[in-house]
Amino acid sequence: MPSHSDKEVLVAILNHPRDLASARDQHWYRIPVTAAQKWLTRRWPPKWLAFYQTKIFGAEAFAIHYYAEVLNVRQVVRADLFPNEPRNEKSSHRYYQLILGPLQKLPGSIPSRRWRRIVFIQTTWHKLTHAEEINDLYDESPLEDRLWTELKRTKLSAERQDFITANGNEYALDFAFYCETGKLDVETDGDQWHSDRARIAEDNRRDNDLETSGWKLLRFNTSELNENMTEYCLPTIAKNVKNLGGISEGRLIPRDIQLDAKTPTQLGLFDD
Repeated sequence: MPSHSDKEVLVAILNHPRDLASARDQHWYRIPVTAAQKWLTRRWPPKWLAFYQTKIFGAEAFAIHYYAEVLNVRQVVRADLFPNEPRNEKSSHRYYQLILGPLQKLPGSIPSRRWRRIVFIQTTWHKLTHAEEINDLYDESPLEDRLWTELKRTKLSAERQDFITANGNEYALDFAFYCETGKLDVETDGDQWHSDRARIAEDNRRDNDLETSGWKLLRFNTSELNENMTEYCLPTIAKNVKNLGGISEGRLIPRDIQLDAKTPTQLGLFDD
């Protein structure tokens, strides 16, 4: 694989075999302009495109297998992309057409362990080439990355930037824990969060919606995560996960959370 550690990568979705064929045979991928304006407000345009395949792809589903270089980006209407499609109200919808180089296969796939739904993931070449699973790709903040590293080390599995609907509104959760008897959302609040009064009011509404929909919430600030990760943050998360019955993994017996060790961990049935 080429080495481009400074190049931005966009993980996009393949919902239909036709989209994979377009990328492989015709060397292009489409993103609705409205979707790009909503979700891709930074790091645009990408230098590389990686593809997350959904349920329709069978054995290749819920994982990233392929990527391609983005050579050019242009705006077109749907009728330009599908000239043989009968004209209808969608024909004038505008898209970004990403012109691609040859479709290439990753040395190893990047799976979603929970077969999750994603929107887009804006990441880096380094993370794409080192990821073991989908959650390794997220590149929101160094604070989130630090917590994610510790969660992986202690085997407390979570879903990053998980989009959920609560009380009729859609939210992205920093770290979502799906437990046997409930759901836990852990948020990392950086210094900028504390200085933004509008953001605080907005998050109060968000927290109320999540609580109304059955989510338990924890928030940690910069100093707590940087200075008290192992003494406070991880034990607090572990205790809440334990109180909710442990992480749900489709097992007959959930993993047990060990709280008496220096570092809390979630042990499997056959772990020592």
